[in-house]
Amino acid sequence: MDDFTINNISCRTERQIDSEHRQELPKTIDRILTSMGDNRCFAHIGDEPIHFSTSIKEMIDIFREILFPGYFSKEKVDGANLQYYMGQTISQLYDILSEQISHVLRHDCLRYGLQCSECEGRGNDAALEVIEAIPKLRLSLSEDVKGAYSGDPAAKSHDEIIFSYPGLYAITVYRIANILYKLNIPQLPRIMSEHAHSLTGIDIHPGAKIGERFVIDHGTGIVIGETSVIGNNVRIYQNVTIGALSLPPDAGEKLRGAKRHPTIEDDVIVYSGATILGGETIIGARSIIGGNVWLTSSVPADTKVFIEAPNLVYKNSGTAKEFTNEVNV
Repeated sequence: MDDFTINNISCRTERQIDSEHRQELPKTIDRILTSMGDNRCFAHIGDEPIHFSTSIKEMIDIFREILFPGYFSKEKVDGANLQYYMGQTISQLYDILSEQISHVLRHDCLRYGLQCSECEGRGNDAALEVIEAIPKLRLSLSEDVKGAYSGDPAAKSHDEIIFSYPGLYAITVYRIANILYKLNIPQLPRIMSEHAHSLTGIDIHPGAKIGERFVIDHGTGIVIGETSVIGNNVRIYQNVTIGALSLPPDAGEKLRGAKRHPTIEDDVIVYSGATILGGETIIGARSIIGGNVWLTSSVPADTKVFIEAPNLVYKNSGTAKEFTNEVNV
């Protein structure tokens, strides 16, 4: 038997096996469809969909065009076209926002049988309120940029921070989402913050209360919980958790709305790897929390908290020497 015949037989056998497997699909599909009627699982069939005619990323991109004019614009912006370009962009953002807000309101109304909230009118009102907050939002973000620049010798300019710092991106999305959160808009703020989380590794719940000149340095792995309160001039490094204490399985209903996350007062620095937990935990103003510290109780103002330096052992050519690291916080 020549090679051509062998290969031909092999190909036919493989196609036959593939066909036999595909014939099993209808029965498998039926089982999956049957499982969709199982009330123990979640399904969203027949309910109002959440339509995002514009993706969350595109909406955030338009916000950034307006919040930082000229930095992220699709064309050159100068005195000749500023009024026209920004007018068009702001009008576009209003249309997108009002539509998205109306959709999430209608979704919850129909899915959960809520009293009519006049979705269209409320969506228009909320969108306009967010647009009207942009001048104040721009000032707040400018302070965040200045805070990042003043405390980071690696930053060569304010432009570098605006263009490239993931911390500023996460803070920008948080500050927008926080406005929507305070307007009691469901789902949309959290979807926005999770988009920023997926891009930057920085997880800021839109319900957190964060003051001016907030700086996230590096940022990967930061978690800031819903009821956290953070003052002015606070700087946080990577892998910091500002979270809740361990909760019982039924905590969702019992503690929903209660303060579960710490308060960080003004001018505090929290170094990488620190974990601060609990709704009654307060980090006093001007305190410094060192790397890898674990805190579940309050710290007075003007306090430095750090882990005592470990003893390190260096082995070389069969000999061992013990060194003590000095920690300067």
